[in-house]
Amino acid sequence: MKKSLFVRWRSCFLTGLAVTFPAIVSVAAVVWLFSTVSNVTDWLLFFLPHSITHNNDGQGPVRWYWSAAAFLLAVALVSVVGVLARYYIGKKIIDWTDRALMQVPLLNKFYGAIKQVNEAFAGNKNSFKTVVLVEFPREGMHSVGFLTSEQHAEVQQKTREKVVCVFVPTTPNPTSGFLLLVPEDKITKLDMSVADGIKYIVSLGSLSPEYGPPKIK
Repeated sequence: MKKSLFVRWRSCFLTGLAVTFPAIVSVAAVVWLFSTVSNVTDWLLFFLPHSITHNNDGQGPVRWYWSAAAFLLAVALVSVVGVLARYYIGKKIIDWTDRALMQVPLLNKFYGAIKQVNEAFAGNKNSFKTVVLVEFPREGMHSVGFLTSEQHAEVQQKTREKVVCVFVPTTPNPTSGFLLLVPEDKITKLDMSVADGIKYIVSLGSLSPEYGPPKIK
């Protein structure tokens, strides 16, 4: 029995969608990222008249090529900061800037929190220690998290058991998540590195590091 025209079209459409979907999502993600970043970097063009950088004689949005130029300028400035951070004077300037920002009421709360998260994901030796599995959000379901601390004297005194601190990130944006205080015997430590754990979470579990089970002697 021959398939109807609609059934054949639906089959072809679904096949084409499966093939093109990754490319569509990738392009959309790049466009969204560029648009989001350009909203921040466009202010670097403050020294140029709007009649040059904006559409409709300065009344419309920034022209895309000027946004691209602002983005490249931002990359260059960040690179310069990175170079300066390698030298004594640069480290001193960064330290002075940190101290100044931490003295501003309200701003210091946001800046301090963001800096700690950034240091954690940059691989600070005092942040994420080990990738672990915990039963979350309920018993029988497991989430990937990071062991961040094992010293909680008050909590251990009140609960009368060894409790560790585990950060369970959200996905695909791992900068937010849940802070769990979990009994040490309720976590399962994984062999994957912290970097592989972050990749695993950001990729929605699609980038899983290779694992060879230990050989039984």
